Amino acid sequence: MSNTVTMTDTDLVIAPQGLDKLWSFTGSLTIPWNHVRGATHDPGMKSEPKGWRGPGLRVGQKLSGTFHAEGERQFWNVSGFENTIVIELSDEDYTRVVISVEDPAAQVAQIAARAAAH
Repeated sequence: MSNTVTMTDTDLVIAPQGLDKLWSFTGSLTIPWNHVRGATHDPGMKSEPKGWRGPGLRVGQKLSGTFHAEGERQFWNVSGFENTIVIELSDEDYTRVVISVEDPAAQVAQIAARAAAH
């Protein structure tokens, strides 16, 4: 996939890979665990309103960058929607992070467990 998710004791770090760094204008996002509300595997994001892009890329099922919808600022880096996870945040620049990962069920379980512990 086009994202690496790293979990430290204090932070969740999401790093777009390859050209996604360029397209998303983002090297990585570092989010303290106490700002992570939860995560879900949600292929249904395909039908959700994305809002307007700025800055970033939107070509077919490739969305990468910052999207503004319904007064919220969201980070997207997805290639297709089957392996999409949504990470809900509080007290951050973004209200949610929507990314594609290799194993969405395992990733969501790991994020949820870490977020609940903080």
